Amino acid sequence: MPPGKKIEYKWIALGVTTVGTLMAAIDSTIVVLALPDMMVKLHAELIVMVWVIMAYILISTVFLLAFGRVADMLGRARMYNLGFVIFTVGSALCGIAGGAIQLILFRLVQGAGGAMMLVNGSAIITEAFPARQRGRALGINSIAWAAGGVAGPLLGGLILSAADWRWIFYINVPIGIAGSVWGYRVLRELSPPARNERFDAGGATAFSVGLLALLVALTRGIEAGWTSLPILSLFALFVVMLVLFLARERRIEFPVLDLGLFRSRVYNFAVLASMLQSLAIFSVNFLIIFYLQGVRGYSPLTAALMLIPLPLVSSVVGPLSGLLSDRIGARVPATIGLLVQAAALVLFIAQLSPDSSYAVIACGLALMGLGGGLFWSPNTSAAMGSAPVARLGIASATLATLRQTGMVTSFALALAVAAGTLPKEVAMQLFVGTNIALGSAPMQAFIIGMKSAFSVSVGLCLVAALMSLARGKDEGRHGAAQAS
Repeated sequence: MPPGKKIEYKWIALGVTTVGTLMAAIDSTIVVLALPDMMVKLHAELIVMVWVIMAYILISTVFLLAFGRVADMLGRARMYNLGFVIFTVGSALCGIAGGAIQLILFRLVQGAGGAMMLVNGSAIITEAFPARQRGRALGINSIAWAAGGVAGPLLGGLILSAADWRWIFYINVPIGIAGSVWGYRVLRELSPPARNERFDAGGATAFSVGLLALLVALTRGIEAGWTSLPILSLFALFVVMLVLFLARERRIEFPVLDLGLFRSRVYNFAVLASMLQSLAIFSVNFLIIFYLQGVRGYSPLTAALMLIPLPLVSSVVGPLSGLLSDRIGARVPATIGLLVQAAALVLFIAQLSPDSSYAVIACGLALMGLGGGLFWSPNTSAAMGSAPVARLGIASATLATLRQTGMVTSFALALAVAAGTLPKEVAMQLFVGTNIALGSAPMQAFIIGMKSAFSVSVGLCLVAALMSLARGKDEGRHGAAQAS
């Protein structure tokens, strides 16, 4: 860059939001390898400690819609910066937690901050970049999300090899402080917030209660039984709250969810494709880790390192596919990406066995990364580009909420497969990274169950590809930038 030339605001905004995305993604998975150490030092049961992971994911999913609506009303940069601060405070509190329940409560605080960053990051990028560069920018941002999901266990393993589990939270504090100050100094509102509108507290409550009931039912159904009264009651509560929420949103003047967004064919099908893709793919990493640890006997850290081909390829392809979508639209690269991921799953179904070579695993993971890189940034760019500027917050929140719901449901699917094909205590110990010597019968049973889950995922990827293909021409691809 020539001396004296200022960096354009759009690149500064991308830098700040990418740091936040990376931190939020890492902290959704970083505690996986630390659970055994936490259990011993906090004197907690396994089923309680699993909620150290789930509390963060659940709260960061449930509040996305409400935070997106508030951001449209009060300002996206303001809400993003507040999220960075809350995330950092939550991290510090997690580090000093004196017991398991305290740690879970502080993870809720951390997850709320992560949700504020996540929901506003895409909106800030969409508003800052012109349509012709939006896909590339979101592709760069997607690197952080893809890398963070796998970097979490890796970073957690490295920290645990040198320090106490509390440092997996303390390490966020200096980065969070720096990111908070940076965001406060450089981020600005590019469009006036909708200050004359009111927040729909009743709709937000109905949605949050209903979604929380669904996610808890999905994650607890394995242990309690899918037909048990508590689980059936939670599913019933979800249905009732969903009906009440949709009825309210149709008649209220300022809804928390603008149903008009779904009148856009591009937005509608992009959101559906995103949810189905998350539902199909998120469980794959967990099942492969189960396979590498339980069937192949690798240590948790080694198993996490063996997943590197997926984020590595995705990180390279993401920006390139975003650049391609800026030129030709999202439909072709996003649809091809979903088909490539389906092909990767077919490879796993055909070739994965108790003695498969790592080359097979690496090839499958690389194809998964290639497909994800082709899908994510074009699909997100198309969805956000089709939304009105005044509704970018809620558009991003709706996309993220359905994507996260798909992820949590996929996570429950992974655990259901493990619990259904292995003794429960073995499956749950595998989940927290404990090496267990398995006999040939459990090995074969797990692989059969894993391949059954992969077969379902293939079908979901193909349906998502049809949704992607049906979206039509991008509506916002030739739009003007708000600022540069």
